[in-house]
This record gives sequence, structure tokens and C-alpha cells, in this order.
Amino acid sequence: MQPLKNEVPSADNVLFVFYDFETTQDTKISETSKLHVPILVCLQQFCTACEMQDDYSQDCARCGKREHSFFEDPVGDLLSYLCEPRPWCKKVVAIAHNAKAFDAQFI
Repeated sequence: MQPLKNEVPSADNVLFVFYDFETTQDTKISETSKLHVPILVCLQQFCTACEMQDDYSQDCARCGKREHSFFEDPVGDLLSYLCEPRPWCKKVVAIAHNAKAFDAQFI
């Protein structure tokens, strides 16, 4: 076992992804509750090469397109996107807009 190091870990090989699901509540599952069905997921991402760029419409030379929207299969498409191989990337950190109360339940 190695001793702990007193240094900040490097984020050079990390992709940060922020996502948010939108749902419908058209499906009644009981008299008092309705099913949330994901219909859209939007995400923004950055790496250390583009983290200081405010314009998300501008592609990054390293991590590529910085904004994505998935409609057909929002949950499956998000998971597929997060698992895509990226030669420069060792870790993907995905952060939901409202993970504590809502967005993480679909993953």
C-alpha cells in the first residue's frame, strides 16, 4: 500500500460531461402517480483544453463537439456516448443537473 500524496490529481485526461433529462408524464401508473418517460437528454462537455472557453457551440480540438442532444433513445444514447472510446481520455465524469432528486434514476 502506498502512502497518500498531498497533491491535487491531474484532470489532463478527464472529460467532464454535464447532462439533463426532460421527461413526459403522460402515462398514468396509478390514481395518484404518473410515469416519467425520458424524451430528451442534453449535455455539455469540456476537457482541460477547452474548459475556459465560454462558447459551447465552438468545437474543441481535443474533445470535439461540446453540445449534444439525444431524442430517439435518450438514456441508451447518453450511455453509449459516455462509453465511446477516446484515446486521450482515461476517465469520464458525468454530472447530472439534478442527480440527487431526479436525473440519476434513469441511468
